[in-house]
Amino acid sequence: MAASPRFLTLADVAEVLNTSSAQVYALVRRGDLVAIKIGGRGQWRVEADQLEEFIQRMYAETRTFVDQHPFVEPAEEADAPID
Repeated sequence: MAASPRFLTLADVAEVLNTSSAQVYALVRRGDLVAIKIGGRGQWRVEADQLEEFIQRMYAETRTFVDQHPFVEPAEEADAPID
């Protein structure tokens, strides 16, 4: 069994996150996802551990958002007052 690569391309990260390479590039350029730029053509690479940390951070931020913005079931039409 082959070991997982230490570094991923932006396309690899996009596949893991089920999003576009452009979205991953935006995450990297904003500093939301830590990456390195290598080579003369400036190819971006994301360390697998950094991707996992990003995912865990997004889970935590989502939990906070959900806690602060609880989902409220819409009122049933039958229960709604009649004007």
